[in-house]
Amino acid sequence: MILLDSATFAPGRVNLIGEHTDYSGGLVLPVALDCGVTVRWRPDPAAIRIRSAEFPEVVELDADGTPRSEPAGWARYAGAVAELLRERGRPAAGIDATVSSTVPVGTGLSSSAALTVAVALTLCRAAGFERRRLELAHLAQEAEHRAVGVPVGLMDPAASLLARRGHALLLDCGTEQHELVPLPAELSIVVLDSGVRHALEHSGYATRRAELERALPALGGARPSEVTPEAAEAAALAAGVDEVARRRLRHVVSENERVRACVRALEAPGGPDRARLGALFRASHASLRDDFEVSIPELDLLVELAREAGAVAARMTGGGFGGSVVALAERETAGALAAEVAAEYVARTGRPGSGRIYAASDGAR
Repeated sequence: MILLDSATFAPGRVNLIGEHTDYSGGLVLPVALDCGVTVRWRPDPAAIRIRSAEFPEVVELDADGTPRSEPAGWARYAGAVAELLRERGRPAAGIDATVSSTVPVGTGLSSSAALTVAVALTLCRAAGFERRRLELAHLAQEAEHRAVGVPVGLMDPAASLLARRGHALLLDCGTEQHELVPLPAELSIVVLDSGVRHALEHSGYATRRAELERALPALGGARPSEVTPEAAEAAALAAGVDEVARRRLRHVVSENERVRACVRALEAPGGPDRARLGALFRASHASLRDDFEVSIPELDLLVELAREAGAVAARMTGGGFGGSVVALAERETAGALAAEVAAEYVARTGRPGSGRIYAASDGAR
């Protein structure tokens, strides 16, 4: 029985390590956060109507998901979800709904995936149309591509759907095997917002993916997560891959190795290996800055400020070209570190940066 005034929640995520690896079938280690998108809804036999608490655009579709007009803004994401569910056989079932979000937009915390997952779960619930969570993650991934043309990977919606409180999600985006990795209670997750907003459809995200894909045939069918950096470099040189594409490949192959090493460092006997975590995050950020070229000076500054303030580890997170830095800090000092770094960043740049501690949350519900 469907109750009136039901609610669906899908969390945002922060990726601890494993950046720009998901769309080549690689390894990622995201955490679902205690912020997200909420859809409050009730059945409506006539139509699917979804409003936003923050933006003026409205989604208007027939009860089966057929669009009544061309959506704009955020409504493109919700409209794409409804259309894809119709194509997959979802029975006609309308809703009257309002969407609200606590995920800061453009910060690299995956507000778009939280939106598409929350809408998908709501529409499935309204129609009694049950689907596996990984199937919904693929649908949300496709919805973002259809809505704004960005060829995103599987990580963001999978993290929003599969994550669990107190854990990171180790996901192999090639095999879709996944497991939960306990997070050390003595470390806190700090997200430092650069104040530089990005939209993936207006950034170099698609260009970076295309540059990487120029190098992948050199691996002879192997995924970047299945080869060593030395073997990948030798194969790319032998195949005559251009220098830019080789650097994109070098980042992805080495980043997959860093994901595995990070899991080992988190699960080290006697507690997390702090020195190893710091070194891995540092190498990841340098690779994203130099080989993948998606960092910006503001993110580089935040990483340095976090390290100077005593963070165990810090690196840029998300697609890049703006957004946030993720840091691991000692639980007792994390709040002071976040405030200190944010204040120094604002003083140096004049941008409205901020720091916030997040908890690892359960997935969508």
